Amino acid sequence: MNTKLSLIICTTLLALVSCKHEPKLTLAADSKHKHQWSYSGETSPEHWIEIEKNSDCDGKQQSPINIININADSIPAKGKLDILYTPTTLISKVENNGHSIQFDFESGDSITYKNETFYLKQIHFHEPSEHKINGVIYPIEMHLVHVSKSGSITVLGILGEEGEESQLFEFFESFLPLENGAVKDIHQKIDLSSLFLEEKHYYSYGGSLTTPPCTEGVNWIVFKEPIILSVEEVLKLRNNMPINNYRNEQPLNDRVVKLNY
Repeated sequence: MNTKLSLIICTTLLALVSCKHEPKLTLAADSKHKHQWSYSGETSPEHWIEIEKNSDCDGKQQSPINIININADSIPAKGKLDILYTPTTLISKVENNGHSIQFDFESGDSITYKNETFYLKQIHFHEPSEHKINGVIYPIEMHLVHVSKSGSITVLGILGEEGEESQLFEFFESFLPLENGAVKDIHQKIDLSSLFLEEKHYYSYGGSLTTPPCTEGVNWIVFKEPIILSVEEVLKLRNNMPINNYRNEQPLNDRVVKLNY
């Protein structure tokens, strides 16, 4: 009788212990599933390093930064950056990836920088701008992401200022609105030479991607002179992206920003 009673008690205790621990396993799985970066709340840029454990988001060479013109070393830039954009390059598709509006490109446009060729892969937008110049935040910033055959990355950052209508942005926005997660095939020509980047001064520095995994070792070229687009064009892009889809300013640390002319 005592043996039987002991078995019943043990069985009951084991059942209670199992039931007590089961919710904790479920909560842990749910918590892991929720780990996805965003621009607001518990997954905003301030928390990226907490939820992106294997990223560079806590590195010492992060982007974006506040560029102080008076502190930038001025150097001649002749021959350092060649922009090889043609009027026959094709946009392959546009996507609302939940973080920005992104246009992907087929092979065609490229730049040469630091004696290496980088091919234009995609363009996306941030509103307001991520980079600042002398503390000034611009209404929008366009990132042109280029990748070399070795996997190195160079990003052209172009700030946007409100004014007259831009035919280039009218073309981009002709494919909007686009719901979160939606993709549209395009396969149409675009002439980015209308940006006249060869005529602009630019800042350069070593930084990172401004979205997780915040990979460092990225060549940044931020043009000093902004492009002009209308208020309506800024608003149309904003209405298709998360509100304030920008990363906060990162410390410069020991980096040197150069003003190329």
